[in-house]
Amino acid sequence: MPKFDYDLNYAELDLRAQPELYRVGRGEQGVLLVQPYKGEILPHWRFVTPDAAQESSEAIYSMFEKYLKDGDFVGADMARKFLQMGFTRARRYANHKGGKKYDGPVPDDKKGQSGAHGRAELPRQPEDPVKAESARIFKAKWDEAEANEEYARLKKEHRTKYG
Repeated sequence: MPKFDYDLNYAELDLRAQPELYRVGRGEQGVLLVQPYKGEILPHWRFVTPDAAQESSEAIYSMFEKYLKDGDFVGADMARKFLQMGFTRARRYANHKGGKKYDGPVPDDKKGQSGAHGRAELPRQPEDPVKAESARIFKAKWDEAEANEEYARLKKEHRTKYG
């Protein structure tokens, strides 16, 4: 699987106009970089309460469906990544008060990338049931996006065409 290209100047790129530059990568890679989608989806992304997570996940899933209807795989994949990130961030806050999972700062050359990067995981706190419910809400929408047949078709087509 081709890796997400962190070397592109995403602040200057419009990947709706240049979808050939987009690589799916793994997980949430690039979720806070790829424009214009970051600007379109991020204002709707909230997980602090179950009500906020419900409203947010529904809005983002609606955007996912619109991107699919428009044949815009990059937009659909970015919406899917925001749903995934809603789940992972809410789970992180459910497990770690304040949302800090690892000890120490992220090395400068790894900012924007996921993983521990040699840092120790902090001990888990008793689960926060509010954040756990927010995570469950996002997970359901993320699973729905992943199971979407049109999304799978466009993803395969994108990988075949662009790598």
